[in-house]
Amino acid sequence: MKYALCLIITALISYFWGSLNSAIIVVKLAKGEDIREKGSGNAGLTNVLRVYGKGAALATLLCDLFKGVAAVVAARLIVGNLLDITFFNDKIFIGYVAGLFTMIGHIFPIYYGFHGGKGVLLAATTLIAMDPLTCVLSVGVFAIVLAITKYVSVGSISAAVMYPVFTIITQSVRHMDGRLENFLITLCIGALIVYMHKPNIKRLIAGNENKFGQKKVDPAENDTPEIKN
Repeated sequence: MKYALCLIITALISYFWGSLNSAIIVVKLAKGEDIREKGSGNAGLTNVLRVYGKGAALATLLCDLFKGVAAVVAARLIVGNLLDITFFNDKIFIGYVAGLFTMIGHIFPIYYGFHGGKGVLLAATTLIAMDPLTCVLSVGVFAIVLAITKYVSVGSISAAVMYPVFTIITQSVRHMDGRLENFLITLCIGALIVYMHKPNIKRLIAGNENKFGQKKVDPAENDTPEIKN
């Protein structure tokens, strides 16, 4: 019962924490404007970069980095130390639970009508706190595929697919406890990222997905692919 209660509390806190959108908050504080009313209308990193430049984009990136890492570290500290509860003899599992629900909150934020980002950036930041080795491997896949194809979406999807694969392989090699449970959590995270790229997949099939660095033909179009953070 105590374990279930801790999982529920962790999931709820992480969801509400993840629902805070860095792009909206940064632009509101820095410019007094609503990013959803600017550019493509997307409250994501790419739109912030396009409309407000590198400074605002960097602030958004750092806020998401803090959001992802803080959720995982806080969950592991509170549950593992203050409540003295361990999962599979390792506090990393509760971190994965926190990471998953922070990401769900980011994708389906309660504060913004359940319409958020795709979770790629947030997944990478939570990975730093959960498993740096898997993070390096997944980011490596993203970078390599992006360099070859020039499609951010293809790189993101490829990294999402390989993320759970890297998790089970590397944690098995390291004989980590709870690796199967961790794998299932990462499988959910990867599936969410792929699901959120459905519009990009349709554009890829149709042959009209924009490549990285490609300028928009019509600035008024809202269906141009975004790197949603």
